Amino acid sequence: MAYTRKNFLKKVLRVQEVYLRFKEQGITNEEIYKRYIAPHFFISRSTFYEYLAIPATKELKEICNESVNQKKLNRYEKDF
Repeated sequence: MAYTRKNFLKKVLRVQEVYLRFKEQGITNEEIYKRYIAPHFFISRSTFYEYLAIPATKELKEICNESVNQKKLNRYEKDF
């Protein structure tokens, strides 16, 4: 599968979900990174913090809306 922004945002969202799950339990950011993020996602600490700052859910919704609109447009263009 080709690399796309959508796939990247899905990965970011998974990292954020893992982070939130363990943050609710009171585990520090450093421990979350060392125990759960680094061994599974193979990203650096700075990348981890960058991922936490990305509004992945919002961007994924925008991408999905754009693709739906593009499909509708393509369907209408075929009629002409």
